[in-house]
Amino acid sequence: MTDSVLYSVLLLVSLGVIAAVVLYLVSKKFYVYENPLIGEVDELLPGANCAGCGSPGCRSFAEKLVNTEDISNLFCPVGGNDVMKLVAAKLGKEVAEKDPTVAVLRCQGSCDVRPKTTEFQGPRTCAISAMIYSGETDCQYGCLGDGDCVKVCKFDAMYMDETTGLPVIITDKCTSCGACVEECPRDIIEMRPRNKKDLKVFVGCLNEDKGGIAKKSCAVACIGCSKCLDICPKEAVTIVNNLAYIDPAYCTLCRKCVDVCPTHSIIETNFPPKKVKKVEEKVVVEKKEKVAVVKEPIVEPVNDKTDA
Repeated sequence: MTDSVLYSVLLLVSLGVIAAVVLYLVSKKFYVYENPLIGEVDELLPGANCAGCGSPGCRSFAEKLVNTEDISNLFCPVGGNDVMKLVAAKLGKEVAEKDPTVAVLRCQGSCDVRPKTTEFQGPRTCAISAMIYSGETDCQYGCLGDGDCVKVCKFDAMYMDETTGLPVIITDKCTSCGACVEECPRDIIEMRPRNKKDLKVFVGCLNEDKGGIAKKSCAVACIGCSKCLDICPKEAVTIVNNLAYIDPAYCTLCRKCVDVCPTHSIIETNFPPKKVKKVEEKVVVEKKEKVAVVKEPIVEPVNDKTDA
């Protein structure tokens, strides 16, 4: 019995040694060399793994940066220009600066202006709701209100407002990763330039129905009246499929379109309140005409009879 145990141990040890030698030879034969720059670039990236750059994670994005000759079209939205400058300096390549952007919600159909006409009792996700029916309101273009965009945000930059039933974007926390844009089945979230003081003017509606139908389903819907198009001095407004769109590349934030919009579907954010012009009341002073009163002398009657 002792010999059998000894033989078993020797056999197992021999198999272990042979397996180790084979694994060593295979690892040397099929060894894949990795550029050490990939790890160094990966350390410069924010490590959010948000896929906003188009790659599934920061590691794969670092590989793309190292292995691509021209990285001018590659950009990390979370790290921004500062991180991309560090990466370019590390790799000795040129990178193009991009204006920072922020997510905006192109729908303001809250519960008070877009009444519900049906009630969905299935699983509460925007993806399912968009797939099987048009939503709980008559607007088939607006926010479904189930918060899929909030669930995918890794930076706590969004939350659902229970009063309006719409998601709210916290601009200061938004990193422009684009996860909410990709998740929204209605495409109502758009990345727009983060201007100085985060001033924005955009159409908060995506309803392509004709004016009367759109207004019936939502009180603040764009009705395609063309008033914003006519008054815009820079031709930043276009109207396609009964819907106005303001191009941020041409918009000068003059806000003339905001004033003429009859349904208030154009949103302005972070602007100071407009100064109310004081209308000076013109006081008309009536000149009183002086009437000259001429007092006639009182003439007493003269008695011609003399006293006797």
